[in-house]
Amino acid sequence: MLRIKNLKISVSAENQEKAIIKKIQQLYNTKIDSFTIYKKSIDARHKPDIFYVYEVDINLDEKYLLKYKNVEEINENDYQIPINTNIFRKRPIIIGFGPAGLFCSYILALNGLKPIVFERGKKIEDRIKDVEDFWINNKLNINSNVQFGEGGAGTFSDGKLNTMIKEKIRQKFVFETFVKFGAPEEILYLNKPHIGTDLLRNIIINMRKEIINLGGEINYNSTLTNIITKDGKINKIIINNKDEYETDNLVLALGHSARDTFKMLSGYLSMEPKAFAVGIRVQHPQVLINKNQYGESYKNLKPADYKLTYQTKDGRGVYSFCMCPGGFVVNSSSEANRLCINGMSNHDRSEENANSAIVVTVSPTDFGNNIFDGMNFQQELESKAYTEGNGLIPVSLYKDYKDNKISAKFGNINPIFKGLYSFSNINNIFPKYINDSLKEAIDYFDTKIKGFSCDDTIIAAVEARTSSPIRIVRNELLESNIKGIYPCGEGAGYAGGITSASIDGIKVAEMIIS
Repeated sequence: MLRIKNLKISVSAENQEKAIIKKIQQLYNTKIDSFTIYKKSIDARHKPDIFYVYEVDINLDEKYLLKYKNVEEINENDYQIPINTNIFRKRPIIIGFGPAGLFCSYILALNGLKPIVFERGKKIEDRIKDVEDFWINNKLNINSNVQFGEGGAGTFSDGKLNTMIKEKIRQKFVFETFVKFGAPEEILYLNKPHIGTDLLRNIIINMRKEIINLGGEINYNSTLTNIITKDGKINKIIINNKDEYETDNLVLALGHSARDTFKMLSGYLSMEPKAFAVGIRVQHPQVLINKNQYGESYKNLKPADYKLTYQTKDGRGVYSFCMCPGGFVVNSSSEANRLCINGMSNHDRSEENANSAIVVTVSPTDFGNNIFDGMNFQQELESKAYTEGNGLIPVSLYKDYKDNKISAKFGNINPIFKGLYSFSNINNIFPKYINDSLKEAIDYFDTKIKGFSCDDTIIAAVEARTSSPIRIVRNELLESNIKGIYPCGEGAGYAGGITSASIDGIKVAEMIIS
């Protein structure tokens, strides 16, 4: 098998498959009948000439092709599911059923270890009803919402799978697993793969069913309320302040919003504060983003995304985060009298607007060095957002945000929200340095995407949960200071997104098995 890299095919080519075969024949003077796409991205640097850039695998044994710099022999290993050789007296327990907990329990179940999962929220079928009721009637269920429930916070998101970590073999396994349970095969090769909230929900249900078929047990409406140790090891856990379960292996795949659980665990586990980012979410017409990114070729392409970064004159980082083409801004609150937002897209990304968080980096220098100072800072912003919006999503036009006043009506951009909203003065939510940083950065981003800082740009607040504000310390064996307890995933401070959290869950499962 050979891999051919950097094959550029015009996006206007009607039959991409035929164009690829023809290109290979022209460049390398060899005939092929078929190929497999390994990677596909878009090169839009030289508009109006826009190309798909492919890496393809061909089933040929013609070694002479290796003389070309863009051809290499494939030498990749598939993920090998670890084989358990230990004797487990007690079943492993996983707290949380987001991506980290999902893949950790899946690997353990494949090994016949029959994991027990406890999830404080509801199963997806019931969780969806609670979330939609909240968006329509503003009645929050603090244990079943956008943050809590089967699938984790990523269930109500764009379902992005791109990650910065270098874990090719485990990443490939994660993507292949998603495809096995219902994801489109394109996620295996797209440069920026995503699943979409609509497809992701069914995939998680299918994985749940398989874990149960393998002997696993999943309990909903079940919150970890205490742990009991013995001789420096985990011995028991308490669920819902009453039910005891013994275990020698406890995985804490909590997610970044389990604030009450973090406080309980702080009496046992070593923790430290960490930097994160907070800010707003902006909405623009998707066609504006498409034209800026692709020119008139956008008509032949899927909705465009963007990634923007800026360093303010004071040296503070501002960047786009969790950009959702053709999506919704959603109320993602999980605590009474506090309000936070996120972005969400279906797989087809067909909504009228693009939205993205624009966030400012903050660190212990800003909010304090005590373990929960960052979490308290998040909660303070969310409380101010709730008050400013009178319990609804605070919304403003960008011009009015800059002028420090409340908007009266929307301009030429139609609002796309899941959840009720109210015109508010978003300046009242943030400290001055965050407001100043956001305005300076958004004006700069207009030099990259013309129209980004237009008067009618819709902004909403507050985006406060970009990542966990704490890290639960673990060693090289991925254990905490208490033997048998494994902090895992985004909430514990070791991941940032669906893919990296899934991979971290796999790595913890491997440690338990080894």
